[in-house]
Amino acid sequence: MSVPKFDSPEEEIKKWLNYIALICLSEEFQSLKMELETIYQQSNMENYRLAAFQDALYAFLSQEEDGQVCQSGTY
Repeated sequence: MSVPKFDSPEEEIKKWLNYIALICLSEEFQSLKMELETIYQQSNMENYRLAAFQDALYAFLSQEEDGQVCQSGTY
């Protein structure tokens, strides 16, 4: 699934949002987010919860994108 562009059809954007929601509700995502929160809090990072959420989501989305590249044979 590619990232929708600003002018993407509404249906494509809804699919993308549903995909992100499923990621955020997964146990794996929650576990990574909590682990990052602990690390960031111990590092006295400002807004550590937000940073942990963003980094965990980015990791999951990057992982999906990497999987698509491998499946397509593009490197």
